[in-house]
Amino acid sequence: MTEETDEEDLITPELEEVSPFREGVRLVGQPVFSISAGAIFLFVILASVFSDQASVLFESIQDWIINTFGWFYALAVAGFLVFAVYLAMSRFGRTRLGPDNVEPEFGFLSWFAMLFSAGMGIGLMFYGVAEPIFHYSAPPVGEGGTVNAAREAVELTLFHWGFHAWSIYAVMGMAIAYFSFRHGLPLTIRSCLYPFLGERVHGPIGQAVDIFAVISTLFGVATSLGFGVMQVNAGLSYLFGIDQNRVVQFLLIAGITAAATISVVSGLSKGVRRLSELNIILAIGLLLFVFVAGPTVFLLQATMQNGGNYLGSLVEQTFNLYAFQPNDWVGAWTLFYWGWWISWAPFVGMFIARVSQGRTIREFVLGVLGVPAILTCLWFTAFGNTAITLDMDMGGAITAAVTDNVATAIFVFFEQLPLSGITTLLATLLVITFFVTSSDSGSLVIDMITSGGDADPPVWTRIFWALTEGLVAAALIAAGGVGALQTAVIAAGLPFAVIMVFICAGLLRSLRIDHSLARRAQTTRPPMTTGGGAAWQQRLKHILNYPARAEAETFLKDVVEPALTKVATEIRETAGFDTTVETGRDAISLNVSHGEELDFRYEVRLRALRRPSFAFPEFTFKNESDTYVRAEVFLLEGPQHYDVLGLTESQLISDVLSQYDMHLHLLHIESPVEHLKRAHEDTEAA
Repeated sequence: MTEETDEEDLITPELEEVSPFREGVRLVGQPVFSISAGAIFLFVILASVFSDQASVLFESIQDWIINTFGWFYALAVAGFLVFAVYLAMSRFGRTRLGPDNVEPEFGFLSWFAMLFSAGMGIGLMFYGVAEPIFHYSAPPVGEGGTVNAAREAVELTLFHWGFHAWSIYAVMGMAIAYFSFRHGLPLTIRSCLYPFLGERVHGPIGQAVDIFAVISTLFGVATSLGFGVMQVNAGLSYLFGIDQNRVVQFLLIAGITAAATISVVSGLSKGVRRLSELNIILAIGLLLFVFVAGPTVFLLQATMQNGGNYLGSLVEQTFNLYAFQPNDWVGAWTLFYWGWWISWAPFVGMFIARVSQGRTIREFVLGVLGVPAILTCLWFTAFGNTAITLDMDMGGAITAAVTDNVATAIFVFFEQLPLSGITTLLATLLVITFFVTSSDSGSLVIDMITSGGDADPPVWTRIFWALTEGLVAAALIAAGGVGALQTAVIAAGLPFAVIMVFICAGLLRSLRIDHSLARRAQTTRPPMTTGGGAAWQQRLKHILNYPARAEAETFLKDVVEPALTKVATEIRETAGFDTTVETGRDAISLNVSHGEELDFRYEVRLRALRRPSFAFPEFTFKNESDTYVRAEVFLLEGPQHYDVLGLTESQLISDVLSQYDMHLHLLHIESPVEHLKRAHEDTEAA
């Protein structure tokens, strides 16, 4: 077997294509940065100066969105779940989020820890006890405080935190990873709309999409930070008697934002990953403690029943807007959550895309949907059902605490279990670390969007966005507390839900094209020599030969270049297509432009490989870097994994025409416009 060397790609720097976004970060990123920052700071000023008026306005906006667009939220989120599951189970599930030969950057445990910490860590701490108690004491339909209400409480909670929530993240993350890592487009939201916008993604329309993404992300993250700081304040009040008020909360925002800033400056592999791993260790520790200290056998039984009830009622709950039993419950809970998750979609989607390169779509969807859903079921069963059981025994004490101050719910809960001082301290620490990972992850993502997809944006802009998140969280608390936080995410999520619908359509279209290209590659075989005499013996001799670099370079010059030049000339004269031949030392390519159709590219590229051990059994190679060179064919969709070195000029032309014929057939059977083009095309036309 052959084994590639470190020199497997011998392409010269002159032929390497550089993303236009790399060179145009200032030009493209500046409008997104300046407009997003300006709009956000205008909001902060107005919400801080006119806090009373802002509170009234927020309430009116929330009512209008819920009453007018509640049906759209429900339909869109249901569609995202169906879409994600369909892609995972379909033929597209084998598609890799990146080149076919790339391996995941992070191991599974680190990957899961990062996406879970960024995804909903603070929310689990804030609502782990509170939400089941809310649904138990005041269900959407029926009497509260009953056995039936207790049974439905965790089921409703899982509906809000389960597959639907993570399907939103999965769709967004999958689209970003697919277009960025597989097709080389910038790591921004606008890239997901390339199938519809084409090169216009680099212009004002694409910038508007990224601006919506930045604002949506920032309000979503700020909402979680607002919830988190309220809970940290409640924990410190319980432990040390510190007052619960806005001044303390503002100071906490400042302190924890500073910690988040330090983490985000440290980068993804150090600060974010290590904090995420700490989060998951602390969270699992608390979860196991509750299972052991609580009614263990009952919780094991409840886990099975809650999971079954959740799966059994999934369709009914998905489309239930209580149209025939109007109440405020669906807006205060279900639609708030859908807006929250959608507003987080750009942030969490881009973040998990950034850490998911190399995974297949099936692996990605099953990992993003399945593992978090299982842990979420365990979490809410342990905390929710234990809290309900304790509340029944205590005559409603936990319900009263939740009603009085939702942020204190988890600390009142721990009071009823052993080692309450230690568990309360750990819970407070966990909220802080979740706070930090949400803030630093959000800052990194926003920074990448506003810098035009740069995966390593400037440090000062990361600091800027980390501080801005803290300011927005403080402004939302000042302008109405929990009510303002809820309104912010519902309003921010609405326009982005529309964008996500188009993203799904574009991703499906592109996957179909990708699949057609892959089918074509599978049916393509290395060319057979034509003619009689010694032609086949010559081909066999080449197959058994392991040529040096000089022989391969001569082949490029004497055979490949003349063959491709003849084909290019004929295509120009016959069809009038814009056809060019690009020549370098280690690669020569034929490029045929079809306007808005998918372009054709046939490239012969030299690659160095280690000589296989069976090639010269009589020799022992002391230097494992001894290599031979192949002249491999690369098409627009990537390497074709066959060698043409040794063919005659006419045989190579025959192979080019076979590939071109299949390409034209693809254009005929697929949609004639809006195809994916190469990622690194010139963006001056935008």
